Amino acid sequence: MEYELYIDIFFLENFMMDHILLLLVRRILKSPATLGRIALGALAGSALMCVVIACPLPCPFIKFFLFHGVVSVAMLRAGLGIPWGRKMVYAFFLLYAAGFLTGGIMGWLAQYGEWLEVGSLFFALAAGSYYLASGVLWLVSLGLQRGRGRCRADLFWRDRKVTLTALVDTGNSLKDPFTGEPVSILEREAAEELFQGRLPEELRYIPYRSVGRKDGVLPAVRLERLCIYERGPRWIQGPLVGISEDAVSSDGTYRMLIHPDL
Repeated sequence: MEYELYIDIFFLENFMMDHILLLLVRRILKSPATLGRIALGALAGSALMCVVIACPLPCPFIKFFLFHGVVSVAMLRAGLGIPWGRKMVYAFFLLYAAGFLTGGIMGWLAQYGEWLEVGSLFFALAAGSYYLASGVLWLVSLGLQRGRGRCRADLFWRDRKVTLTALVDTGNSLKDPFTGEPVSILEREAAEELFQGRLPEELRYIPYRSVGRKDGVLPAVRLERLCIYERGPRWIQGPLVGISEDAVSSDGTYRMLIHPDL
């Protein structure tokens, strides 16, 4: 049996789907990747897919490995800048989970779009599946955020460790304006315990706005490690922590505000 493949249509369809999948993975990971970089990743994935299709490889296993290994990893590296290691494995599984989600949504929508032309149908289904998948992911993330609250946190600085109660604050949107890194907030008394009475010299200042103060700057320190205990220990290497002069809790039940992106 022979099939006729139009490589230009195949390339465009894969480019659009790869672009949608990378957008969904970026949303889940809260990646700072730009739309231009995501387009580059989708372009790389679609181009590599066409190359693999065109190459007469004798072993089906090799094509399977190239399709689902090399091409996917290249997309994640080029489009989102995912580093090697555990984060790459996590992003890889997210990519395929997003693929199953959008594929299922497209299949469900297809039964209502038989009156459209084939080309228009595909692009309409692709756009519709993206928005529906984004809505599903938003609802899931909203549910997860509602389940987050107070937790134990271990802060590490050189040979010192401080354990305290923290709050995962979904209203905290403070980020370093130069690096885009999330900034958690630690009250000064707890900081003095960790730094033995004086702040370290390696300070940076983060501009911020809050109720009652139009503009201000917050001294921030990069900790060595932070361990958050929610459904188990979760380690963050080198987090930025801003030092607040005021207590972060009016009743003293927690002493740190964890940024929700951590």
